Amino acid sequence: MKNGKTAAGTQRWRCRSCGSSQSRKRPDVTRREQLRRFVSWLIGKQSQAEIDHTGTGRSFRRLTAWCWDVQPQLPPTETVYHAVMVDGLWVGTWCLLIALSDTGSVLAWQWCGGESTAAWTALLEQIPAPAVLVSDGGSGLPSALRRTWPETKHQRCLFHLQMNTTRHLTRKPRTTAGRALRRLVMALSTIDQNDETEAINWQLQLDHWWQNFGHLTEERTLFRDGKWGYKHAPLRKAWHLIRNVLRKGTLFTYIQYGNPRTTSALEGGINSQIRAVLRTHRGMTQAHMKRAAEWFLTLHELTLDNALKHASYPTKNKPPEQANEEHHPDETPSLYDTGLTAEEGLWTRTGWAGRT
Repeated sequence: MKNGKTAAGTQRWRCRSCGSSQSRKRPDVTRREQLRRFVSWLIGKQSQAEIDHTGTGRSFRRLTAWCWDVQPQLPPTETVYHAVMVDGLWVGTWCLLIALSDTGSVLAWQWCGGESTAAWTALLEQIPAPAVLVSDGGSGLPSALRRTWPETKHQRCLFHLQMNTTRHLTRKPRTTAGRALRRLVMALSTIDQNDETEAINWQLQLDHWWQNFGHLTEERTLFRDGKWGYKHAPLRKAWHLIRNVLRKGTLFTYIQYGNPRTTSALEGGINSQIRAVLRTHRGMTQAHMKRAAEWFLTLHELTLDNALKHASYPTKNKPPEQANEEHHPDETPSLYDTGLTAEEGLWTRTGWAGRT
C-alpha cells in the first residue's frame, strides 16, 4: 500500500506483511529521460554544464554516455514527390548525402566516403522516383540517376553553376570575353519560370558570344617551361562547363516541369544548420559529429517522442527478453578460434628453444 513519498517526490510503498517500505525503480523511464536530455543538449545551444546545472557537466556525460550508441532512423518514405533536391555535406572525413523534397521534408540520408555512383545509388534507392531531381552536378550522380530513376528528369542548380563559373572567371574578369560570359551566366537568375521566350533569347545570346569570342577558347601558346597550353584556360573551362550543361538538357528543366531551380532550400535550410550544430559543440569526435547530424535530420521530420520510438538501440540497452531473442550462441565446436592447442606448438617449452 502507499506510504507517502520520498524527498524527491517518488511514491513510497509499504508491505503489509513485513512492514518494510521502499520505492519502485523504473530503469526504462530513467533511460528514456536520459536520452531525452541528451538529444535536447545535442541539438540545442546549451553546454553540458548548463543543462546539468553543475560546474563541469561530468554527471551529465557519465549518465548519457550510452546515448551515443542509439542510432536515429527515419521511417521509410512512401510518398511520391514532384521534385527532390540532393546534396552532399562533409562531416570530418565522411560525406553525408541528403535528400530533401520540394515541400521541405527530409526524405533520407546516406554516409559515404565521397560522391560516387554507388553512394548516390544507395541514397536514391531509399526514395520513390520523383518527376525531377535537382542537384549541384556532383560526380557520380548522373550515372546513379540513369540506373535508379531512368524516367526522372534532371535539373542543374543554377546557383552552383554561377558559382563554378565565377570560380573560373573570378568576380571581375580581366578580358572582355570573360566579363560578357559571366554576365550571361548571372542573368540566368532573371529568367522567369513561366517564360520560355526568355530562355530561348538567352541561348541566342550565348550563341552570339561564341561567334564573337569562341576563337579565344582554342588559342594555344608556348609557356616558359617549354610546354604548349591554352592561352585562355579559365575562359575555356567556363565555356565548356556551360556548354555541357546545355547539351545535357539540365539547365531549363524548371521551365517545363515547374520544379525548383536551385538547391538553396537544402543548402540554407539543412546543411547550414547542421554546420551550426557542429560548431556549437565543436571538439566532438568524428563518430559523435555523425550522430549529431543524424539526430538533427531525424528531429527535422519527427517529434522527439516519435524519434525515440523509431531509433535503433544497442543490444545491451534493450529489454532482457528482446536481447535474449536476438542472441543464439553456436554450441558446436569451432574449427578455428583464438584458443591455444598443443598441436600448434604454443605451449611453454623448456630448455634452450625447447631442446632438453
